[in-house]
Amino acid sequence: MSREGIVPLLKPPGLSSSDCVVDVRRLFGEKRVGHLGTLDPGAAGILPVCVGRAVRLFDYLVDKDKTYRFELILGSATDTQDSFGQVIETGTKDVTFAQIEAVLPGFRGEIEQLAPAYSALKSNGKKLYDLALQGKDVPEKRRPVTISELTLLKETGEGRFLLEMTCSRGTYVRTMCHDLGHALGTCGHMGALLRTRSGPFTVERSFTVEELNALKETGDLAAALVSCEEALGQFPALTLPEDRRIPTQNGLLTDLHGADRRPDGTVRLYCGGRFLGVGRVEKNRVRLAVHLYE
Repeated sequence: MSREGIVPLLKPPGLSSSDCVVDVRRLFGEKRVGHLGTLDPGAAGILPVCVGRAVRLFDYLVDKDKTYRFELILGSATDTQDSFGQVIETGTKDVTFAQIEAVLPGFRGEIEQLAPAYSALKSNGKKLYDLALQGKDVPEKRRPVTISELTLLKETGEGRFLLEMTCSRGTYVRTMCHDLGHALGTCGHMGALLRTRSGPFTVERSFTVEELNALKETGDLAAALVSCEEALGQFPALTLPEDRRIPTQNGLLTDLHGADRRPDGTVRLYCGGRFLGVGRVEKNRVRLAVHLYE
């Protein structure tokens, strides 16, 4: 059974991302396992988990945009900015569909977010949520994020609305709900959260742990893996002659000429049609940056 690739796991609410890594490690009998971007325990959705040498691709896959569907609940704010926290502020629920649509343009594009106190970001080596749980002052952590899409889908109840957002890595959806509430002249927090896409991985092509267990029982577990080659499909392919395979695998540079010349950047690197891994082009010379296959 192949142990190289990415499992597009469908995480249920109630499990941490680390719990999911433990499940995948058990299923595949592979120690080298890691997820691509944490999902809060209360959230659900796509959690890509790298298996085997695919963990080497973390830096090439983790920064990709993500898409979420989430519920904005107006009329109350919580200390965690989601429905699991304590209510710290109340306000009106009487907000219309049109009023929400009117404030959304101000949240699209490049914006700055103040990270929630209950987050895994660190200050002087300590996680913010540890400081918050201890009742200590939590320093402000602001950072830029990009919201490429933000759409109001429908009203789900009194003061409750379903939205969809595509955003850059590091965006806090619950902070978006908190900030939307204040922009509407009231307060709000996040209800349900579903991540529907993480880079090239989608919830439509994902597997629950139960489904993975069933595939293992029938000997078909490898069918759940997305190959490293497929996962890197957003990068252009570059093929070198077969006689450059050994030098390339040994880390030597190859000069690019003619049609092979290209801008600096990341490529999927092949030798004689055989996929080797991630290549890095600089000044029309290419080197194997991540070796995935012999």
